[in-house]
Amino acid sequence: MSLGPIMLDLRGAELQADEREMLLHPLVGGVILFARNYRDPEALISLTSQIHELRSPALLIAVDHEGGRVQRFHQGFTRLPPSRCFGDLYVQDGSRALALVENTGWLLASELLSVGVDLSFTPVLDLDAGISSFLGDRVYHRSPDIVARLGQRLMQGMGDAGMVAVGKHFPGHGNVKGDSHHEIPLDDRSYEAILMADLLPFERLINAGLAAVMPAHVIYSRVDDKPAGFSPLWLKQVLRGRLNFQGVIFSDDISMAGAEIAGSYTERAYSALNAGCDMVLVCNNQTAAGALLDELKVNADPASQTRLMRMRGARPGLSYTELCNSERRVRIASEISGLDVAAELGTADDSIAS
Repeated sequence: MSLGPIMLDLRGAELQADEREMLLHPLVGGVILFARNYRDPEALISLTSQIHELRSPALLIAVDHEGGRVQRFHQGFTRLPPSRCFGDLYVQDGSRALALVENTGWLLASELLSVGVDLSFTPVLDLDAGISSFLGDRVYHRSPDIVARLGQRLMQGMGDAGMVAVGKHFPGHGNVKGDSHHEIPLDDRSYEAILMADLLPFERLINAGLAAVMPAHVIYSRVDDKPAGFSPLWLKQVLRGRLNFQGVIFSDDISMAGAEIAGSYTERAYSALNAGCDMVLVCNNQTAAGALLDELKVNADPASQTRLMRMRGARPGLSYTELCNSERRVRIASEISGLDVAAELGTADDSIAS
C-alpha cells in the first residue's frame, strides 16, 4: 500500500475504531495531531505507535509545534519561545540568536521524534509587516534576510535531530490583515514586490535543502485569482519552476474559510492536488473527511510517493525518558528558558491547523 494524498486528524487521545478504519483507506497518507490528542508523553507514544503499526509504509504523523502560541504538547515537553523572540534577539546579538534557534530546532525535533511524531509544520517564513494579528509573534522579523538566517538555522537543528522542516506560508502571509482560518485574505501587491521580499526566505531555504513547503490560503490578486494553495501558477510555475523546489507541498487545512472559494471538500482536494500539492490536510470535520475519501478518485503519483517517503522522521537513538535526562536537552532547555514565552492561545488554538 502506498501513502495516499490525504492527511486527517483524530478526535482524542485514543484511536477509535471508526478512525482506525479511516486511516486504513488507501487515500490516507498521514495524521495531524492537535492538543486534544495529547494527554501525557506515555499516552502519545502509545497513540503514535498504533498509528505507525496500522500500515506499511507507515502513515506520516505531523503536528504544528512551532513554540509560543502554537505548541500542541506542553506537560512533559520543553516550552519553546515564539519565533519573534529570536528575531528580537538577533538585532541585539546575531550570533547568539542563531546558535539558540539552531539548538531550539534540535530540541523541538528530538522531543517530537522521541514520542513517534515524524514532522512539525515549521518554520514560519512569513515576514512581519506589522499587519497580521493571525501571525503575530509566530514570525521572526520583518527583514527577509533575518527570517532566512533564523529559519535556515532552525532547519539545520531539526535536521541534526533527524527531522525535516516545512516552510510556511508560501509565498508569504505577512502582508494581509485577514486570518485565512476565518476569511479569504487578499494581497494586492505586485508579483515583483512579493519576489523581492516575501519569496527570499523560501528561496534561501530551498537552496539549503528545505524538504517541504505549505502554501497560504491567500489570494494575490495581481498575480492570480486563486489562493496560492490552489494555484498552478504559484505552485508549478513559481515554486517548482522558478525556485526549483523538489520537495513535498502540503496544502494548508482545506477546512479553513480561506479554502471555501474552491468549492466542496472534494473539489478543494482536487484543486489542491491539480495545482501541485502532494498531500492535502483535512482537519476538524471528520464527516467531510469521510465523504471526501468516498468521492475522491486519484491515482498514486510515483513522484509524490518518493517525496512523501522522505518526510519520515528518523527513529531516535534515545527514548523519551533518556532524552529528558540527557545533558544536551537539559542545557538547551536552560538556555532558552530566559527568552520571553508567549501565553497559550487556549482552547481556540486546538481548532487551528498551521
